Amino acid sequence: MEKQFCCTEEQNVVQTTKGKVKGYSYDGISVFKGIPYAKSRRFHAPEEVEAWDGIFDATSFGYVCPLLELGKPNGELQVPHRYWVMNEDCQNLNVWTPACDDKKRPVMVWFHGGGFESGSAIEHIAYEGENMSRFGDVVTVTVNHRLNVLGYLDLSDFGEEYEDSGNHGTNDLIMSLHWVKDNIAAFGGDPENVTVFGQSGGGAKVTTLLQTPAADGLFAKGINMSGVIGPMLSDAKGSGKELVEALMAELGISNVHELETIAYDRLAAAYKKLKPEFQKQGKYVGCAPQPNAHYVGEPCENGFRIETAHVPLMVGSVFAEFTGFGLRNREAMKAMPEEAQEAMLKERIGEEGVRKLIPLFKKAYPERPLCDLIGLDFIFRGPEIDYVEKRAAVNEHTYVYLFNQNLPLNGSSLPWHCADVPFFFHNCELVPMTQMEGVTEKLEEQIFSAAMAFARGGNPNNPSIPRWAASTPGHQQVMVFDENTRCLENYDVELVREHAKYGAPMLMAMMAALKGEIQH
Repeated sequence: MEKQFCCTEEQNVVQTTKGKVKGYSYDGISVFKGIPYAKSRRFHAPEEVEAWDGIFDATSFGYVCPLLELGKPNGELQVPHRYWVMNEDCQNLNVWTPACDDKKRPVMVWFHGGGFESGSAIEHIAYEGENMSRFGDVVTVTVNHRLNVLGYLDLSDFGEEYEDSGNHGTNDLIMSLHWVKDNIAAFGGDPENVTVFGQSGGGAKVTTLLQTPAADGLFAKGINMSGVIGPMLSDAKGSGKELVEALMAELGISNVHELETIAYDRLAAAYKKLKPEFQKQGKYVGCAPQPNAHYVGEPCENGFRIETAHVPLMVGSVFAEFTGFGLRNREAMKAMPEEAQEAMLKERIGEEGVRKLIPLFKKAYPERPLCDLIGLDFIFRGPEIDYVEKRAAVNEHTYVYLFNQNLPLNGSSLPWHCADVPFFFHNCELVPMTQMEGVTEKLEEQIFSAAMAFARGGNPNNPSIPRWAASTPGHQQVMVFDENTRCLENYDVELVREHAKYGAPMLMAMMAALKGEIQH
């Protein structure tokens, strides 16, 4: 059937609380890009935008937040990227909808990865919301917000006006959810049925909102994909006073207000120069949420707020996560006799580690060769186990998954960080590396259908998957997504905990060798 395109002054025009916006429709989906949901001065709280006359042209993506640096392009087969025009005026969002009617569809609000420091709403090509809206009959929203020192630098010691500057990136997200609450009905969405979801840093943002009272009532459910990362993505510690004073000294200024107007490139350069030494000394470096009167802090340290106990949560990770970017010789290792694989493991994790881990690994992953133990993640899954225990203690609707499907890079590679994103968005057709005959279509349908069922009613169960029980304290029910999708109880808990003891040096060495190759 021929795909239809329409962009006129008469169609795809929607009235928002601040004025009319004009998008376009393509192949049955209406698209609106770059809609401003807030404005702000640097280091200050987000404010409402002024109403506009006429019609806002929402046919182009808006600015993305300036990054501290742009890495050298690499790993595009694994995580295909898009870079966009950067500007501090970056508080905008994009909407995909099957129709701007009164149907009240579930709303999916996406927070991008990149920690709290980098990334954008359009960075990964699979962030496109068209297919999610089409196949799920939902309204999809993706959000840009302030990052790094612009969104997460604590200046609270320098005056009341900066009281919560260490969390303004999160406050931007809250403003975007207010925009959704006030406007999404005009785009065919239900403001009372909003699911916030995100991967990596985006998943951590879901957790941060659960721990921020100002976000209460703005969303009904959450999906945290590879967003429990323990110390690697933890809260900021201490006061930003020393760092801010050092920044001013480096920039040759004496008044903190001058930081608001100094060129971003100079600010970023000064920060990057100072950060390594501050980090080495264990001092505050920002670029992460700041526990204070407005944000309770990480739940693994502080517990989940009981006020969010009613919010269903889906939490998951990927078999190899970061190590999946570096294991390029898996086919050769897999071809070795098992005795040789065991000897290789002894060299890396020691005889005691092999004795403890191999039986646990074979029990958890009987389908995998021993060499895959080298890539098994515990940086995400380890903290996630504790996170799920705490969440399940206050919530009867906590669902856990693991993406376990190898992908056809270099013959067969362990799944890496972000590998599950195209499956959640129903966007495997956009990412060549996901294509596996007889596997991709079925697995995409299972993962996508689970996400859509969860968005509709807070329960991921649907006819495409086995029964998925919610986790309870001491009983983690994990849906293992791969070509043989199954739900297992506590199948990897002991393995992951032991692996964290014996495999840490090996994994740290692998990550050091990756340098800038880890993608988001």
